[in-house]
Amino acid sequence: MKIVVLDGFSCNPGDLSWDSLKALGEVVIYDRTAPSATQKRIADADIVLTNKVIINDELIACSPQLKYVGVLATGYNVVDTRAAAEHGVVVTNIPAYSTDSVAQMTFAHILNIYNCVDHYARQNRDGHWARSVDFCYSDMPHHELAGSTIGIVGYGTIGSRVGQIAHDMGMRVVALTSKAPTELPSFVESVSLTELLHRSDVVSLHCPLVEGSTHHLINIYTLGEMKPGAVLINTGRGPLVDEDAVADALDSGRLSAYAADVMSSEPPAEDNRLMRHPHAFITPHIAWATVEARKRLIHIATENVRAFIAGTPVNVVNANMMK
Repeated sequence: MKIVVLDGFSCNPGDLSWDSLKALGEVVIYDRTAPSATQKRIADADIVLTNKVIINDELIACSPQLKYVGVLATGYNVVDTRAAAEHGVVVTNIPAYSTDSVAQMTFAHILNIYNCVDHYARQNRDGHWARSVDFCYSDMPHHELAGSTIGIVGYGTIGSRVGQIAHDMGMRVVALTSKAPTELPSFVESVSLTELLHRSDVVSLHCPLVEGSTHHLINIYTLGEMKPGAVLINTGRGPLVDEDAVADALDSGRLSAYAADVMSSEPPAEDNRLMRHPHAFITPHIAWATVEARKRLIHIATENVRAFIAGTPVNVVNANMMK
């Protein structure tokens, strides 16, 4: 079988190995694929692996040998799953490979804000501590997390991991979730969005992006319901927030800080207000990409392909659409 990886660089920029995948067939790996090149590259492929390269109905219809599309991520909106099913093409994803990595980045941002880590590192580089008349140097207050309240929007795999860490650090945990109270740990209180925003010192977004439901969930109105001076964290999806409204809230002090690993447009525009805002802390969509998580991603992707070739596909996301 011919296996084509359309955009392998993001998960393996050269520090990992594709050897286990190469053992399963003829493998062609592209670092990146422009939309104009996709059709040619998958024309004779039996199996295609993609992260962000879109596989739409037209491409599927023009690829008669295509039998399988493996998404190198958890979200699979880059593939027209219904069109794939109509053509008998199996689509799989990679669930839960980066849970610990994303939860860790969430708290990296929270701790940076609460402990002013970036600020004091910069101050030290500028010599402020070296010139201090005291043994320590402080020009900005920092705070404990213990006793504060975190509101988690979306209590799935990652949200629940964040909640456990928060609880272990002495935080009160409230959550907006579809889970019944009996499905939640005893330390988690299920609340409405309005109550969550009113009560939370930190709001952390971990819900899926759903057009008409969670798109711009955080906007001028919901920001107005937040506790004055609260911290907003977004390691979920960029369009969960209205970025201009968030910038305005930072300007006014309604939000004390915004931290995100995702933006509404990626890469973001250079003139995006949040990219240079002194109270915004933006990382370039790397929460998922620790070495350990990328190793798991490649391993699970390979095992997905192996299972498909063996006739026992796993992690199939369009099984209920197949004829």
